[in-house]
Amino acid sequence: MQLIAMHGWAGDAQGWEPFHSAWRARGWSWQGGERGYGGQAPRPVAWRSGQGLKLVIAHSLGPHLLPAAVLAQADAVVLLASFGRFVPEGPSGRRLRSALAAMASQLAGPEASTMLQTFMERAAAPQPASLLPPGIANSPLAASGRQLLAEDLNMLAATAGLPPGFPLQARVLIVEGSEDQIVSPQSRQQLRSLLPAADTLVLAGVGHCLLSPALVPTVCGWIEGLP
Repeated sequence: MQLIAMHGWAGDAQGWEPFHSAWRARGWSWQGGERGYGGQAPRPVAWRSGQGLKLVIAHSLGPHLLPAAVLAQADAVVLLASFGRFVPEGPSGRRLRSALAAMASQLAGPEASTMLQTFMERAAAPQPASLLPPGIANSPLAASGRQLLAEDLNMLAATAGLPPGFPLQARVLIVEGSEDQIVSPQSRQQLRSLLPAADTLVLAGVGHCLLSPALVPTVCGWIEGLP
């Protein structure tokens, strides 16, 4: 088993901390991709030869941030609070596009840190953001980080389906938070429609960051059940 983990927009590799001990205990080889929004250097990922089952686990925009060639080789994929098309069609989509444009504008100004903190609070809700692992909102943003965040915010707005290279033959687990304030119900439904054979888990009472004690054991249990 080898595992590649990819965080989402405004995240970093520290977000996988809750999984680390579970992966080590099972002897799984893993890599955490890093975009480099905050203080950590960008870190690409690639499969190593001769290590059996290849599994991708990605949060939110994470699968869209992986190279298509990496994603295409996965035997199994775990999608955490993810989507195909982030901005739904219709009136709700127009409102969301306006919100994303406002976030892009704030990224370029002195409000960037406040905007990111507000975003993380919404992503964690209904749980408090204090339960999140350390992340990019805890330190000042460099110009390079702002630029990457802006580029990926545009990518987020432009998503229209499964990311390039998505392995349609792979086993897939979709995990949703019932109280997700970031990914709309329409976008969640669209992802399920794009992947009708996927297993789906809805965690009650948690939001976009899936702050549930059931998350790690349930996901690891699903992975252990793969053929």
